[in-house]
Amino acid sequence: MLSPGKYVFREISLEIRPGKTFGLMGLSGEGKSTLGRVIAGLEKPTAGSIYYNCLPLSGMKKTEHAAFRRRVQIMFQDPMDAFNPRKKIGHSVSEVLTLLKVPKVKHTLKTEEMIITAGLPKEVLSRYPSQLSGGQLQRLALGRILLLSPEYIILDEPTSALDVSVQAHILHMLRKAQAERNTGYLLISHDESVIRFMSDSCGVLENGQLKLID
Repeated sequence: MLSPGKYVFREISLEIRPGKTFGLMGLSGEGKSTLGRVIAGLEKPTAGSIYYNCLPLSGMKKTEHAAFRRRVQIMFQDPMDAFNPRKKIGHSVSEVLTLLKVPKVKHTLKTEEMIITAGLPKEVLSRYPSQLSGGQLQRLALGRILLLSPEYIILDEPTSALDVSVQAHILHMLRKAQAERNTGYLLISHDESVIRFMSDSCGVLENGQLKLID
């Protein structure tokens, strides 16, 4: 991956496996989030390849790429960015269900199932994002992602903006979802305790290179 005049990444190779978590650490500015966006297909590498089910992203047909975008999701640090501030939460969830071609008559049931997964009361559906806490929004963001039944989720500092008690709830929610769905995670965090708690394997991004650690 190149930026003007220098390499951001060099000779990086990693695998995200179903049902497993790869933890990625590194100081601010090392490119952790950029690497996550490249893996999620939101940015293109200037060299190298990203493979999904043995297919390179760069060579995918339109239908294959559409399937990739649904099966590989990304969860950002700031959950406020995940929701339209002008729409109530229930409407935002309904839009995803419409995208998935879920019949309208089943939207209420599916939405209630998502709310149970997120561990929140139904009342949040009638509220705007600005009326909810960061922890509530992050749980809703994860719940909405899970509606898509992704095979892999890029977790970009998903708990760094939350207090400790809410962090624990999000992490246990992630572990429960992974156990039930066999989802693979790339967990990006500067917090080593979070990485150690969640990860099956991990590495540190430093000076453009990835060093695997025990």
